[in-house]
Order: sequence, then C-alpha cells, then structure tokens
Amino acid sequence: MLSNIRVVLVGTSHPGNIGSTARAMKTMGLSNLYLAEPRVEPDGHSIALAAGASDILKHLVKVDSLAEAIADCCLVIATSARSRTLDWPMLEPREAGVRLATEALNGPVAIVFGRENHGLSNEELQQCTYHVAIPANPEYSSLNLAQAVQIICYETRIAHLAQKEVAEEELTEYPLAADQERFFAHLETTLLSTGFIIKNHPGQVMMKLRRLFSRARIESQEMNILRGILTSIEKVTGSKDK
Repeated sequence: MLSNIRVVLVGTSHPGNIGSTARAMKTMGLSNLYLAEPRVEPDGHSIALAAGASDILKHLVKVDSLAEAIADCCLVIATSARSRTLDWPMLEPREAGVRLATEALNGPVAIVFGRENHGLSNEELQQCTYHVAIPANPEYSSLNLAQAVQIICYETRIAHLAQKEVAEEELTEYPLAADQERFFAHLETTLLSTGFIIKNHPGQVMMKLRRLFSRARIESQEMNILRGILTSIEKVTGSKDK
C-alpha cells in the first residue's frame, strides 16, 4: 500500500529541502518522490541532508507540471493554509492520513506540497481533491517544507499501521458462542471439583470469570490451551467434564 503513495513537491527552489523531504519520507516507509517543475536539481547538499535516503533521490521522478505528476492518481490532497477566497473541502492531517492510506489500497494517491515561498497557486489547488491544513501555532506557524512532509507522512503511516492491525485481527480465529459456553461449563465443573467454588454458595465468581475472559477476548487456540489445562486438573482431582 505504501508504494502507492507519492509525495509531490511543486516548484522546489532549495536542493536541501529535496534531501530533507526524502529523509522524512523514508523514516515513515514512503519512497515515491515526484518533483513537478523543480527550480533546482538534487545535488550533494540534497544527498547530505537525505542522511541515508539517497535511494529515494536516485529514483525520484521529475515532471513538467503538477497535472502530469498526479494524472494517474485516484486521490490528491494538497497542503494549504485555510483560504477565505478558495472554498475547498478541508481535512485535518489525521483525516488526510486515513484517506491516503485507505485509497492507496486501490491505486496511486498523492500528497502535494507547494513552493517554499508562496505554496501552490489557486489553479494548482483546484486540481486536488482535498486540502489539508496543519494546525500549527497561529502566533508562529512557520513550518519548513520537510517538517510539513514529515507530519503528513507520519499520519499516513499511523493510519497504515492501524489498517494492518485490523486486518490481522480479522484473520484471528475466535471461539463460537457455543464453544465459549462449553468452556465456562468445563471451568465451573473443575473449580467445583477443587473446592475453589462451593456449589450451594457460588457467589459471583463465575460471573466475574466470564467478564474477565470476555474482556480478554481469548482466541480459539488459547481456549483450547485452557481446556487442556482444565483436563489435566481433572486427571489429578478425579473429576470429569460433563
């Protein structure tokens, strides 16, 4: 998925910013860097500031316009200050990261950063699906280019990791309700046989144990292990699961 996310720098005028951007991208697992109408070429200063991310500089793509950089993208988000003159759908950085991570599952997406001195033109901003504004300190909102790239790339990575966690959880096998009831019956029988709970005075022990295991949400394999432990206890106590 991360390979479908590209960072597009428009009209970059400082070679060091290109290198710092590459470093910011690589720390978050992104690798596709596009330069649209760059005013400078990556140089030794770029490589020095890339700090080990020179492979991104080596494989970057240079194009003549923003339109060319985003032509095959299904989602384009531009970084921009909130504008009173251009009313456009706005996102917070966290929302932007989620949208980039989600739509990158289906195809290329882009996050666009403007020129160091005056950002993106209104025409360029209108080529983008959404705009994202970083809520910096209003009394001093001067983020440099690489810092802005780092923030959006970080939010995108967080969203990507959350996706992976959900996908892994969906692959986990959990016991059916009937299996859980058999486990709790087995647990109660075993605890009765050991004298841990008394049949005529069970109290709230089983209810609290149910709550404990529900909160833990044990997996099928873990439940099988617990059933095995209960069976081993039964062999010692001479009781038998009913």
